[in-house]
Amino acid sequence: MKTTSLKSPVNQLRKYTTWLKRQPLSDATRRSYRSRVGRFLEYLAEAGEDLVALFDSDRELEHVLKSYKRHLKVKSKLSPATVNAHLTAIDHFIQYHGQEPPEVPREDLPQEAPRALEKDEQKRFLRAVAGSRRSIDRAVNLLLLYTGIRIGECAALEVDDVFVVGRKRKVVVRSGKGDYYREIPLNEEAAKAVQKWLKDREERFGQVAVEPALFLNPQGRRISTAALDLIVRKVGDACGLSVSAHRLRHTLLTNLVRNKTDLVLVAEIGGHKKLETTRRYTLPSSGDKEKAMADLLDP
Repeated sequence: MKTTSLKSPVNQLRKYTTWLKRQPLSDATRRSYRSRVGRFLEYLAEAGEDLVALFDSDRELEHVLKSYKRHLKVKSKLSPATVNAHLTAIDHFIQYHGQEPPEVPREDLPQEAPRALEKDEQKRFLRAVAGSRRSIDRAVNLLLLYTGIRIGECAALEVDDVFVVGRKRKVVVRSGKGDYYREIPLNEEAAKAVQKWLKDREERFGQVAVEPALFLNPQGRRISTAALDLIVRKVGDACGLSVSAHRLRHTLLTNLVRNKTDLVLVAEIGGHKKLETTRRYTLPSSGDKEKAMADLLDP
């Protein structure tokens, strides 16, 4: 166990956050772990639990974690997936202290496909994208929707990674999740949007030294994942939809599966290491279930 003081939740969270920055994790994962561990430490403080004493007793630690799991389910009313995500973050925190996390059973997850935009929602979203004033907004959203790349992969793209003219239009992800390389074809709509952004990018930054990143912020530096997320959510808000880069990715992969694209090809496009991950998109969605129940009343 680490010899650092565990008495102050604020002090403990600060030290854990500093350590997190040195770990090979994405920024999003670091933020999630920090937030969820902070919430757990607040729960312990309110319950009057001594973290040092808990680490000295595996049975007590397991009991507290099971109580916290019930708290997340019943009091906080979190979904099974979110409850599991909190438990994973706490496991990571316990391992940071050199301890072995107790085996707290995870929640069984509903067997359904990842949440994608329905067909009518896709039309609304595309109309909102077309109405966006800035070329960067149109390029970002269409690139995410029609390639399914992750938001971190989008931020990492450089100008030389996109080919928007000629017969072989494509985007190259040089180091995706798991450090995998892949190439994804670009359809005409996405290619034209990126081409327009590249023209505007050249007009705005062509006379100054800027980073080779495909997407730049107003200062000419590589755009952050947070700024990309804001671009996506802004367009979603314009058409009354809750949209994120992750949901656009799910939409692309869902569309491919429902078009009966070979799962191996879908896995390649999505950058999935395991085919089991891709098979989730063959499961019924919540929309499918709702339609099945509605059809009972409209034979």
